[in-house]
Amino acid sequence: MRRTVIDPRPNWRDRVSSQGLVFYDAPSGAGGGSPYWNEDACYRLTSAEVDYLETVTEQLHQMCVEAGRFLASGAMGSLGLPPGALEIARASLEADAPSLYGRFDLAWDGRGHAKLLEYNADTPTGLLEASVIQWYWLQDTHPDLDQWNSLHERLVQAWRDVAWRLPQAPVVFAHHPGSAGAEEEMTVTYLRDTADQAGLRTVSLPIDQIGYDEARRCFVGEGTDVLRTCFKLYPWEDMLAETFGRYVEPVPSGSRSTTWIEPPWKVLLSNKALLAALWQVYPGHECLLPAYLDGPRDLVDWVAKPLHGREGEGIHAQVGGRALGAGAPGLPPSSRYGAEGYCYQQWFPLPSFEGHRPVLGCWVVDGRAAGLGIREGTQDITDHLARFVPHLIEAPRPDEATQAAWLTEPATPIPSRERPTPTSLPGPPRAAPAPPESAPAKEPASPVPTWRPFRVEPDTGDYGDPTAAPDLPRWDGPQDYPNDPTRGIF
Repeated sequence: MRRTVIDPRPNWRDRVSSQGLVFYDAPSGAGGGSPYWNEDACYRLTSAEVDYLETVTEQLHQMCVEAGRFLASGAMGSLGLPPGALEIARASLEADAPSLYGRFDLAWDGRGHAKLLEYNADTPTGLLEASVIQWYWLQDTHPDLDQWNSLHERLVQAWRDVAWRLPQAPVVFAHHPGSAGAEEEMTVTYLRDTADQAGLRTVSLPIDQIGYDEARRCFVGEGTDVLRTCFKLYPWEDMLAETFGRYVEPVPSGSRSTTWIEPPWKVLLSNKALLAALWQVYPGHECLLPAYLDGPRDLVDWVAKPLHGREGEGIHAQVGGRALGAGAPGLPPSSRYGAEGYCYQQWFPLPSFEGHRPVLGCWVVDGRAAGLGIREGTQDITDHLARFVPHLIEAPRPDEATQAAWLTEPATPIPSRERPTPTSLPGPPRAAPAPPESAPAKEPASPVPTWRPFRVEPDTGDYGDPTAAPDLPRWDGPQDYPNDPTRGIF
């Protein structure tokens, strides 16, 4: 893995803007206000490095689901959530409520084992950049080389696979129209287009126009009827704490119930307490860092992460006897995060490529590793001012038949074992895969407890063969929806 300086495309601003990245020029803190999208450089990975990251990503996802079961038991407290939230999450997880995507943040430079920093499993952004924008960058600059990027195809396939489990009503795509509205709206718009390409009917709605009809006992949207299925880019911990959070059903129970995507159980995996649960359930795993909820314990260098924190807000650290981040002298603490509690994780310095510190965003779609997005900064702690830098694989692009085969092959099976409970934790974890060009990993001691999605034979009458690899063009920007009664009205 290496970082190389390159010449940007002369018309890159027009290109990325036309493809939907309307916030490309948002200033970052690095380089004195450099644009968020940065193609003055790129990261180059080998095929072996990508194979390693794919294996690690899928293994970590399975481990996180099992650690989520442990959190749902209440063994590590309330996680800063309102009363009843854990019960909703637990029932949702046990029912295998459908999930779409998530993003792991890993620290790695191609040497040794990758280390998990956190899992953005509920409301991850950076998707449009990873799936679409850097893909077109590759077409323009290195058309013969490859990229770890099956995000678009896997998202379309995931919608096809889940369609039979959803009510026969339009899927409502909702986002929060706040200060980060442009990024969130374009993320939701892109995801909506992937659902459209999968054959689903869709509409769009700001989440502040969704309410609860107490007379009919159902969620409704302004200008729409009952919300039967809703994709929301809005944190579960916020929604459950609001007035109508008490009406959320973990499992749809009738013709007026709502299926939420992401599902309520994702509130467990997006909580930083997950890091402590992972360390308790899988102590010593090569890709994990020691983490605790009751303080740093015996950690010499550590980072404290608010349980509900996002984009690095509210993080503070103690490294080499000095304070970093929100807890450092002269820096104001976060006003939004921290009251819910902290997770204390062992400090792990980000690798440095001539002063540029990347975080690898490894994407998961329907439980499968799907692609890579790299954000870099120059500070010790990555925050919302980091830049997105494209990547490529130093190998020829595979032919279409090979790519189609990758999309349809099943996840690597890992034997099941008893699920962890507060009094019955699994034994030694499955060993992480050996990093490229390193000695082979030792024989795994015990397999990772595996969560397997519930599957029955779907009715494919309306959606085609759900196992067929989609033959679809890459998304090239937001589309018009002339038949959408909500678009352009609210």
